[in-house]
Amino acid sequence: MKKIITLCLFVFALFLGTQTTVAQNSKLEMIKTVNTEAAEKTEALRKFIKFDNQQRNQIYEAQQEFIRDNYLIEKQNVADKNATKKIEAIAKQLETKMQSILSDNQYERYKQFLRS
Repeated sequence: MKKIITLCLFVFALFLGTQTTVAQNSKLEMIKTVNTEAAEKTEALRKFIKFDNQQRNQIYEAQQEFIRDNYLIEKQNVADKNATKKIEAIAKQLETKMQSILSDNQYERYKQFLRS
């Protein structure tokens, strides 16, 4: 009887360990996806707008935050009525950050980039 109980506890412990591993993999996948997309978007903007390294770092961080927030909203609930409002709010926040990072001339080129 003790062996059966020990075996059940061991299986239960393995099950809990597996769930933790899966959750960590999901988080690592999200981070990898966010960083890749942010780097690609920043590089495309750098080629089009021509900004310095300090601006590049700030833009990369802003893009990371924007993409991460979008990713989390999409993962939560696609049918949520507030999802579109949340996405619009973070898009507006990104727009404000980009305007503060870029000069007026660069910001105009940024808006052209978004239209194309």
